[in-house]
Amino acid sequence: MTDSPIRVIIADDHALVRSGLAVILNAEPDVMVVGQAADGSAAADLAASTNADVVLMDIEMPGADGILGTELVLGQSPSSRVIVLTTFDLDGYVFGALRAGASAFLLKTAPPTEIIEAIRGVHNGDMLFAPSVTRRLVETYIQRSPANPSAVTRVRELTDREREVLRAIARGQSNAEIGQDLYMGEATVKTHVTRILAKLGLRDRVQAVVAAYESGFVSPGTDAQ
Repeated sequence: MTDSPIRVIIADDHALVRSGLAVILNAEPDVMVVGQAADGSAAADLAASTNADVVLMDIEMPGADGILGTELVLGQSPSSRVIVLTTFDLDGYVFGALRAGASAFLLKTAPPTEIIEAIRGVHNGDMLFAPSVTRRLVETYIQRSPANPSAVTRVRELTDREREVLRAIARGQSNAEIGQDLYMGEATVKTHVTRILAKLGLRDRVQAVVAAYESGFVSPGTDAQ
């Protein structure tokens, strides 16, 4: 729960979908829909003008789709976070959105409670993808991508403890779960996460997961090397 509502933009080319999501989200005491858009460009303008915290972005829209929309949102409103909504959990567009800087991915068939929790989680910086999507999405993306030497170098600069935390982040664990596994307080975990992101030059946990896989520190199909 936050002191002020989480400000949300809904971007979808179907007005009925937008209005339905708005009704669901506005029923939550800590969430407020501050705008609706039919494409990514309009969503970016709204995110900037309303100081939106989270943008729910449909991946397939005419005009500026979810990939371009994500780039535009983060370009105009760097503090905003984008949650991509996709029909299929391995939709080819999702890989582009991951590169564009999306912070989370959810299936459009996800129950309302999952969407609400995703909004809260992304806003708090403690959520990655929908549980059903996380591993397959990232692993498939990495298998399609060339190795990234710079990611290897950056990960090597982390301390042993930071690498332990990065490995846990790559598994999709929350700060509370990481703290329990590594016998640290949640505040200490948050400090490590902040340092990891700063050292790797990343904006959020999603990019940290990608870096962990791209560097080979974490391998597809395993927890870690």
